[in-house]
This record gives sequence, C-alpha cells and structure tokens, in this order.
Amino acid sequence: MTEPNAPAGFRRLAVLIAVNFVDMVGFMIVLPLLPFYALDLRATPELVGLLIAAFSIAQLIAAPFWGRVSDRYGRRPALLIGLTASAIAYVVFGFAESLWLLFVSRLVQGAGGGTTGVAQAYVADTMAPRERAKALGWLSAATSAGVAFGPVIGSFAAHLGREAPGLVAAALCLVNVAFAWRWLPESRVRDTGPARPRRPVWHPAWTAIRYPGAPLSRLLWIYGIGMVAFASQTSVLALYLGAEFGLDERTIGPIFTYIGVLSFVIRSTLLGPIVARLGELWTMRLGAIALAVGLWLYPVPESLWVFAAVIPLVPIGTALLFPSTTSLMSRQSDPRELGTTMGVAQTFAGLARVAAPLLATAAFQRIGHGAPFYLAGACVAIVGVLAFRIQAGSGTSVHSAAEDKARVS
Repeated sequence: MTEPNAPAGFRRLAVLIAVNFVDMVGFMIVLPLLPFYALDLRATPELVGLLIAAFSIAQLIAAPFWGRVSDRYGRRPALLIGLTASAIAYVVFGFAESLWLLFVSRLVQGAGGGTTGVAQAYVADTMAPRERAKALGWLSAATSAGVAFGPVIGSFAAHLGREAPGLVAAALCLVNVAFAWRWLPESRVRDTGPARPRRPVWHPAWTAIRYPGAPLSRLLWIYGIGMVAFASQTSVLALYLGAEFGLDERTIGPIFTYIGVLSFVIRSTLLGPIVARLGELWTMRLGAIALAVGLWLYPVPESLWVFAAVIPLVPIGTALLFPSTTSLMSRQSDPRELGTTMGVAQTFAGLARVAAPLLATAAFQRIGHGAPFYLAGACVAIVGVLAFRIQAGSGTSVHSAAEDKARVS
C-alpha cells in the first residue's frame, strides 16, 4: 500500500490533467467555428442556438450512465471510449455538408463529453481526501488553459481549409487516446466486499430532489445552482460588453483572455494553499460570497478599466466554489458509487448550461442589460445560504483511512 499523497498518485493526476487539457483544446478548436459553419449551411440563429444546446443535452443524458459504467468497469475504459467518441464527432464536423450532420457531431461529442464526472471520480480515487480540492482545482485549471489555446489553433487551422479544424481536433483526440492508453492506469480498486443490489442510475438525482436537506443532496444543489449563475454570466457577457462599452468581435478577445488567465492562475497556484488553510467547507463558502459580490458589481462600472478591476471576483469565486464542492461531494458519496454521483453532478451542470443561456438572454433583452448579473448573483446567494447550512463535520469522509490507502495503492 502507498500513502495517499505518494508520488504515484500525483503522477496519475499529472497524466489526467494532460489528457483533460488536450481534450479541451480540441473542444475549443471547434466550438467558436460552429456558428459560422451552421450559417454557411443556411441555419437560422435559432438553429445555431439549438446546435450549441445539443451538446449539453447529450452530455446531461449521458453523464450518469458514464458514471455507472465507470463504477462497474473502471474509470480508464470510460475515459478512453469518451475520447474516441469525441474524435469521431470532430471528423463528422469537418466533413459535414448538411445541418443534420452538424447535429450528429454535436450529439456524439456531447455524449462523449459526459465523462467529465468520470475524470472527477478518477481524482477522488487517486488523491487522499485532504488533497482532492487542490487536485480538482488543477484539473479545472487545465480546462482553463485549454480554453485559451484552442480558439487560436482553430483560427489558424481554418486558413488551411474547411475540414482542417475538425481534422486537427480529431487528431489531437486520437493522440490523447494513445497517450491515455499508455500512461493512464486504472484508478478504481475492485470492491471485494459482499455484493449488493445496484440502485438505479438516477437514484442520486432523485434523492437530491426528494431529500434536499441531506448533505450530499445539498452539495449537488450548490453545484447545480452555482452553475446556473456561472453559465448565465458567460452567456451574456459579450452582449453586455458590446452594449455598454462598444466592444465587438475584434476587440472583445482580450477580455476573455484576461478572464482565462486569471482562472488558470487562481486554480493552479492559489486554490491549494487556501484549502489547506481554511478547509474545503470554508473555501466553498468564501467562493460563493466572492462570486455573488462579483456578479452584483458587474453592472456598476461605467468605464472599462473599472470593470476590469471587478472581473477577478468572478474567476476567484468559481475557482474556490466548484472544486471544493466537488471534493466535498466525493467525501459524502459511497465509494462504490462515486462515479455515479459525479455523473449526476455533471447532469445538474448540464441542465444549467441548457437553461441558463435561454433565461439570461431573455432577461437581458426584456428587463435590462444588468438584469442577468443581478439574477445570477441572487442564485449564488441561495448557494451561499445552502453552504452556510452545512455543518462543519458533514464534509468528512464516510470511509476509513485504511480504505483511503487501499483505494490509492
């Protein structure tokens, strides 16, 4: 047996981070080009919106089942199948000459993207409980870095031909599959205890709805409601900056780069020390406070420089809120159903990503430019109330230290 913080665990985590980074680069190569491809095929703006939503719809349906597959057969095969599905989707995207093929590409990519919860479960398998929030922060930092690199590669590839971005993304995915096959070992330790009946795959989601006050249910609600707020902000930020400060597609890029760099730095360097000093529960609470205040302040500045000074509160809030919440969920979950729980959390997030853009853009148009941020801040205030109602002792692990050592050996 190895210690929970043994170098082997961090080596596995490093491989997973590299896989996650390359996967997000591929995703962001394609995503910015999707509306232009669809418009070339005579899609209406409503159809473009449906194309964007199709990914999240497929992801939220697939996520719990990927979690169940990973609980039964292992994290590694689930991740490999998901990456392969993404490669197929990118090839379809590259050669799509009709809208229905673009829809197929998005649905296949979304179904493969349902393995986000599996990756989080891999972290929980590999890292000791006290290290999980920091490790999940590193994983999300890799995502932020991929978001920064992907669009640049996609724009460059588009100069080589219409098919090139999809094929580049597919090639990256296939390299990722080979890399994961060679270097990413299985993390789940086979359960040797007495067999017991498996609960339905949607059981954690149903439990969260039926018993919202239970510790795990409350954490799932915090994750889901927080994601509604975050997705609302990202959905209307470009519209808001264009309407209030006159930015357009040629000048808005530096704002998103600024946000991406902030998110990467906070998650990769500051999250770990904050969790070590405050603990996961207080880190989650602090993240909710920072995110709510940041969203409420977004509509206040009248100059772009003042707005830039307000921006850091949102990436700080999300960097503290989401990884610590996920880590606390891993402690509350039955170790034998950890992948299922993380998959359900991604289902909650997927529902948020489908609903939030529709609600936020409607508020922007019908109520006022600042309305989406005020409403998103109110959602985070609910998250804060839920976070402060969780008792300090409820985030402790539900299994013994001996089991911790066994699961990471």
